[in-house]
Amino acid sequence: MQTRKLGKQGLEVSALGLGCMGMSEFYKGGSEEESIATIHRAIELGVDLIDTADMYGPFTNEKLVGRALQGRRDEVVLATKFGNQRREDGSWVGINGRPEYVREACDASLRRLGVDHIDLYYQHRVDPDVPIEETVGAMAELVDAGKVRYLGLSEAAPATIRRAHEVHPVSALQTEYSLWSREPEEGILDTVRDLGIGFVAYSPLGRGFLTGRITTFEDLPEDDYRRHSPRFMGENFEKNLELVGKVREIANGRGVTPAQLALAWLLHRGRDIVPIPGTKHRERLEENVAAAELELTEDEIDQLDSAVPMGAAAGGRYTEAGMKRVNL
Repeated sequence: MQTRKLGKQGLEVSALGLGCMGMSEFYKGGSEEESIATIHRAIELGVDLIDTADMYGPFTNEKLVGRALQGRRDEVVLATKFGNQRREDGSWVGINGRPEYVREACDASLRRLGVDHIDLYYQHRVDPDVPIEETVGAMAELVDAGKVRYLGLSEAAPATIRRAHEVHPVSALQTEYSLWSREPEEGILDTVRDLGIGFVAYSPLGRGFLTGRITTFEDLPEDDYRRHSPRFMGENFEKNLELVGKVREIANGRGVTPAQLALAWLLHRGRDIVPIPGTKHRERLEENVAAAELELTEDEIDQLDSAVPMGAAAGGRYTEAGMKRVNL
């Protein structure tokens, strides 16, 4: 597994990471036993960036990751997030970037993970009611205290990223980026590259759509949250299936899977980009990891850019309410 640098502060991770959200919530199926086995297999294959958040579960995903990493803590770069505040029953409180909450959330994550420090700590969503300088200032205190090594932001706008970076160096920005979510190409990538910040791409497979395995709405379990996602509903679903068909056609010509092609496309966007495809199955993990060795020609990249150009996906990334919480 090749490695890539995130930021200029010394953080280096595997070219592909592992997103753990679906092991605990939102995507149905799988088991804790298989999820832990998947994390262990990822480490064996050289994947060392393990990504979770306190809101996943809520709280249960950090506990699962902590159990999986017992005795293996030093083999991974552990990333988690705060800011999307939820209650134990799963209900939503709101976005919280207040300094006192930053400290409380970090201590709680450390307890659930069973570790003495977090390698990469993200603000999951920007709090519009708290100046970013105050939030990042509190995060910087965690670095000084040895509880956190590197800082990150998620779904932040260019101006916010610049203001945060002036308070304390930001090592990584995590934002959705894939063949069908190319919004970061409209200013965000230029901003992080200008500042020397790495880019972590979440949902690099379009929440599973770009794998080509979802062919009808009924393929989604009854309680799967994607049933309420704009891109998976009604006419949007059918239009997006056409895009996936184009990706599959190019992948078949190369003798790879659509998922591998989509991940390879992202990896070719720059050595400062690290996709973190999520899965809770070893078989899918191994398929994804193989994409790190896939070299694409300029012609293949051009074919993909033409097949799925900017703005081609039908429907928003999130519901209207969800979109109000990104790019702040």
